[in-house]
Amino acid sequence: MSGWCIADLLELTPRERLFAMIAASAADVDGLGILVSIDYYVRYHHVLAHNLPFGVLLAILLTISSQHRWKALWLYLGLFHLHLIMDYFGSGPAWGFLYLWPFSDAMTQNVHAWELASWQNVVVTAGLIAWTIVIAIKSGRTPFELIAASIDRKIVGTLRARASAAPDR
Repeated sequence: MSGWCIADLLELTPRERLFAMIAASAADVDGLGILVSIDYYVRYHHVLAHNLPFGVLLAILLTISSQHRWKALWLYLGLFHLHLIMDYFGSGPAWGFLYLWPFSDAMTQNVHAWELASWQNVVVTAGLIAWTIVIAIKSGRTPFELIAASIDRKIVGTLRARASAAPDR
């Protein structure tokens, strides 16, 4: 949600907002190794896609199909790095990442990072959900806008109806 919420602050197309969600979350594709084995997951999560070369390649690929190319390129690079920052603080002290892999095996790690199931991560998640609800009510769109337009309209309609029925405080 962080990618979509931040992208909503800019003049972008629905496709670019979808790409922003992808840019903000694609680094976790290396977590799919858990489908192979727990050993593969532990060995390669935060390695294969949590690095600068992956982020640059991802941003370039998404930018190719974007209308606002320069704005989108910098947004996608920034959102990829936001993911890394969030992992740095919120994935737990045992999880680092190899930012310059495959050129370097130097680990970027925060021994003071909070655990994944921490109150800090719950607050960030709740904040992003609240931000998404505000966008839906004010702008009339949700992260489903491009991939499921009928669901998008139903959610927006429901949220706007509840917001207009709520008593003024």
